[in-house]
Amino acid sequence: MKYFKVIFCVFIFQNAWSQDEKAVIEKKILNAKKTNSSIKIDGILDEDSWKNADIAKDFISFEPKNGTPIPNELRSEVKIIYDNEAIYIGASLYDSEPDKILKEITERDDFGTSDLFGVFINGYNDGQQDFQFYVSAANGQADCNFTSQYGEDYSWNAIWESNVKITNFGWNLEIKIPYAALRFPNKDIQTWGLNFFREVRRNRQKYTWNPIDNQIGAFSQQAGILNGIEKITTPTRLFFIPYASGYLNANKEETTLTLKGGLDVKYGINDAFTLDAILVPDFGQTKFDNVVLNLGPFEQQFNENRPFFTEGTDLFSKGDLLYSRRIGGAPEFYPELAENETIDDFPTSVNLLNAVKISGRNNNGLGIGFLNAITKETLVTIKKKFTNSANEVVIEERKEIVSPLTNYNVTVLDQRFNQNSSVTLINTNVSRNGHFRDANVTGLLFDLNTKANTYNLAGKVTMSNVYDVNNSTGFNSSIYFAETSGKFRYNLGADYVSDTYDNNDLGINFQTNYYDFFSSLSYRILKPTKVFNSFRVNFSNYFEFNNTSNYIQSNNFNVNINTTDKKNHYFGAGFNIRAFENYDYYEPRIKNQYLIVPEYKSAYINLSTNYNYKFALDFYTEFGKFNQIGRTNLDFSISPRYRFNDKFSLIYAINPSIQKNNIGWIDYLPATNETIIAQRNRNTINNRLTGKFSINSQMNFNLSVRHYWSIAENNSIFNLLENGRLVENTSYNENKNSNFNTWNLDLSYSWWFAPGSQATVLYRNNAADFNRNITKNYGTNFNNVFSDNLNHTLSISIRYFIDYNQAKNWI
Repeated sequence: MKYFKVIFCVFIFQNAWSQDEKAVIEKKILNAKKTNSSIKIDGILDEDSWKNADIAKDFISFEPKNGTPIPNELRSEVKIIYDNEAIYIGASLYDSEPDKILKEITERDDFGTSDLFGVFINGYNDGQQDFQFYVSAANGQADCNFTSQYGEDYSWNAIWESNVKITNFGWNLEIKIPYAALRFPNKDIQTWGLNFFREVRRNRQKYTWNPIDNQIGAFSQQAGILNGIEKITTPTRLFFIPYASGYLNANKEETTLTLKGGLDVKYGINDAFTLDAILVPDFGQTKFDNVVLNLGPFEQQFNENRPFFTEGTDLFSKGDLLYSRRIGGAPEFYPELAENETIDDFPTSVNLLNAVKISGRNNNGLGIGFLNAITKETLVTIKKKFTNSANEVVIEERKEIVSPLTNYNVTVLDQRFNQNSSVTLINTNVSRNGHFRDANVTGLLFDLNTKANTYNLAGKVTMSNVYDVNNSTGFNSSIYFAETSGKFRYNLGADYVSDTYDNNDLGINFQTNYYDFFSSLSYRILKPTKVFNSFRVNFSNYFEFNNTSNYIQSNNFNVNINTTDKKNHYFGAGFNIRAFENYDYYEPRIKNQYLIVPEYKSAYINLSTNYNYKFALDFYTEFGKFNQIGRTNLDFSISPRYRFNDKFSLIYAINPSIQKNNIGWIDYLPATNETIIAQRNRNTINNRLTGKFSINSQMNFNLSVRHYWSIAENNSIFNLLENGRLVENTSYNENKNSNFNTWNLDLSYSWWFAPGSQATVLYRNNAADFNRNITKNYGTNFNNVFSDNLNHTLSISIRYFIDYNQAKNWI
């Protein structure tokens, strides 16, 4: 049956391809002119080179009135010129009401409430990857790496220049994008994919130069063409970013000063391939993790905030095999302790020695990626305290390795074709020194689209190998088919994961030993109505089964609606129903044992008012009820925000959550082979405050505060039976309640004092407190988290960007 389903999906896709006769939109063409004169990036466009350049005009509405011409009072005119160092974009954006142009000042990659202009460049003109550069009316910069498969990745940061001038007819801008920020083939005559984007923020109108048909799901395939760039002699792409930083750390026990220094290197092997390396890295100023009280069977997954592992990693994200937090994360192994042995200080991370990545794409569309990182051997001190024969207290110490010297590798080959399809081979490998386990995972992926981007067929087959005391091999596979155009769209797919599949040495995967089926159907409006700017309704279902027993592990039916009204306020609502009992094979923590979870239904509403107003509000609430007496879930979130002016704004959010009569694992008694389950009440309050004050687009103060409090109070204790049901246990009396508080505060000042060069001052304090005694008073918990737990850090970091081509002139 599994093979039949795969063949059936391929047959449907093949038939859809043959019937796909929709006309492809004709592409606009712009010719770039070469300049031999110097261009000053001041937003004035007064150089002679601009006067002779061709003009891109006649923009078309993208949202909400898709396909209609831009009004004359908002006409937009864009020009491109180039030399051997960079391409230059000059734009005149007309506005009959220039005093209404919105121009909030924000830090990089934050659009804020501001008018916006963007240029999207695809050096290979393959319709699958754009480098997107945005400039706001306040001269704020944002850039992202857009791929048709993964969308926008704003963690990618290039080094480029811009400037803006507000005029009496609208606003002008100039952009300089060095070739080092782009990727393109090694050819005398270049043909690039190109599009321009403009948003008039006050009425949420979005326009593009080459039309984007919203009936077609693909965005990047609908770009225009840039011709005229010929026989460029690009400079050596070699950049050095040395850094120096200092950290003053203080707590109740000690105060320490740590000084660090290191170097990032970026080298353009050619115009298509780039090498990035970090030597003695420093990630001390990355954002704090939003830690929660995790009572489930799986680890908490954290976002990657380290720049090296977020910038330009689209190739390495293929197949979802890389979870880069494994590199330099918490130690993988915990030593066995004898009686009376303790570990006073267990490390929370492992030192990264160095890392390097090479990525790019050749003239034939073959993408090649290689990532390597090495982490340091990490040991802990184990102490044993005892009384000797002379009645003296003696402490013995020994060392144990909790993370050996480890080498991490990721290799990717990604072949694009037909300007919208690809086949990928990816391998991840972890090699540990000594007797510790090694691992290898290999995946083959495909992503196929019809010529007019109306149907998609995607899938993967992945094999994992773990080399340990007992070697194991596992498999993970999926198939997916979708219609991606029109008002009505649908998708269907299936996954299969074997019991022994394990990619967790360099990836992250929670569930194994299952197969599933899923599908969805959606309807959307493509043109605004009298009531809505956008309207979409979705129906979806999901079924997951255990491979061994064929019992239902998960099931869900969902219907949801998402709308934007004429004033650009968002409203959404949905309903979920789990019509069948779930057999949870993960909560008991014992192989082949399961806990039966009753049927469940929930409903939610979501509201977000237009951020153009100084005051805006986000609101969400969801209520759910199990088919079990007294067992309910209530989740609530409200987040007001206020923009005092273009420089200063604050956002507050509070998210209470109440789970009554929640059921979960608390203990396992090996002597009697008993799995202990508790019925408990779980209450959580998550408070967050963020703020920013921008002096200008290069100087910003940022504030981020979070207090999280969560309790789990056990009311009844049960034994888990072999049939997944529960029987009351009146003899178990160990306190397994949980009372957890965590506090984080970051106050930072950031100054981009030159392109690619940044100085940062950060004050951080944090604390955490966990105990088994429940305290239900919020004020008491808030105070307790500070008592004797607070850690303070003051750090200063300076990174300076050095272009080899400029440095050799200094020498």
